[in-house]
Amino acid sequence: MAEDPVWLTAEEQLVWRSYMHATTLLEDHLDRQLQRDAGMPHIYYGLLVGLAEAPGRQLRMTELAMKAKITRSRLSHAIARLEKNGWVRREDCPSDKRGQFAILTDEGHEVLRRTAPGHVSAVRQAMFDRLTPEQQKSLGEIMQIVAEGLQPSEAGADLPWLR
Repeated sequence: MAEDPVWLTAEEQLVWRSYMHATTLLEDHLDRQLQRDAGMPHIYYGLLVGLAEAPGRQLRMTELAMKAKITRSRLSHAIARLEKNGWVRREDCPSDKRGQFAILTDEGHEVLRRTAPGHVSAVRQAMFDRLTPEQQKSLGEIMQIVAEGLQPSEAGADLPWLR
């Protein structure tokens, strides 16, 4: 028989719901800005940024999935759409016949260059302009603790990029 759950206190419930409301609204805000300015969802923008920051503007698909914290099938679908737009191309990995690289094209890099200023403004307006430097630091520390707790390092961990 399972133990009874430890229910959230009224204060914890308020914090949890505030977090859920804020993250849902923030993701929607950023998606709308990127759809309007570049015709892409926020997740695609993150993939382009990940590739732009990588040496040679390329990453193995498994590394890109891990960096984006998404499943391999979701990544494969997203990369197919980015390829269709001409922003990314795939190449087989010469050292591993099963592996592939995702490579940011010049056109994709240009889209990112044009889109980044508006995106940074949207992030700043929605989040950082509303917080004091102390609140920003606390939020960063809190999110790091939460992320570390959800990303175990032991073998067999159930993480999105391993699915």
